[in-house]
Amino acid sequence: MKKTKPIRICVEGATTDGRQVQREWLTDIEKNYDPDTFGARINLEHLKSPWMPCFGDVLSVYTEEINEGLLAGKLALYGVISPTDELIALNKQRQKVYTSVEIDTDFSDTGKAYLVGLAVTDNPASLGTSMLQLRQGQGVCALSDRKLSSNSVFTAAEETLFEFIEETTVVPNPSLSLLEKVKGLFSRERHEQSQIINDIQQAIEYCATQQAKSEAQIADLCGQLTALKNANAEKHQQLKTELTTLTASLAQEETPTRPVSLGRTRDTDTLTNC
Repeated sequence: MKKTKPIRICVEGATTDGRQVQREWLTDIEKNYDPDTFGARINLEHLKSPWMPCFGDVLSVYTEEINEGLLAGKLALYGVISPTDELIALNKQRQKVYTSVEIDTDFSDTGKAYLVGLAVTDNPASLGTSMLQLRQGQGVCALSDRKLSSNSVFTAAEETLFEFIEETTVVPNPSLSLLEKVKGLFSRERHEQSQIINDIQQAIEYCATQQAKSEAQIADLCGQLTALKNANAEKHQQLKTELTTLTASLAQEETPTRPVSLGRTRDTDTLTNC
């Protein structure tokens, strides 16, 4: 995916409908802009319709105060954009080199400003003319029908230099030695390998930490099992000793006997001869 270096896309100040871009709007955008929530698309002249293609997306934004020149002291909004091949071709031809952002000052009823669009244009004066028509004409901005909502404002356009970051392909030089070719391959992949090695090192450290914790837990459990085994062995030995003592004691006692019964005897002297 192609993307640009950070470019200045807006400065606090005039808009096309007579309002002023507030510093707070730009800080709100910096804090809240998230393409996954609502991505600002790049369009031509703020025109939005099914038959009008978009020319890319705004990936990220940040603010920074201008330190020199006529705009010194003003807060600027910078963005990184992902342009389409069509926009890159236009830019190389010095076409559509001015940008104007669309800001919703009450995005989704949050009370916060949000970046909802970025337009490219050839003539910044066209937006200025629309602002002039608002002040001198019927009181309706000529760009109002191009806004996403009534809370949106278009900033005055300014020339923007697109510096594209493109993936480069290294073409092997047949005159290079094999060693130089190998060095070139390693050089291109050095950064990626460094990141991979760093990730692997972190993973190894994490695994080592978890392994140490597991070993400590296992050692603790082994200690508990050993203590329980020793306690059971002592108890078993004690019971064995007590049983042996009881058996010996019982063996030494005499077995009680009872006299042999001879049956009932009668005193014949007391019998009466009937």
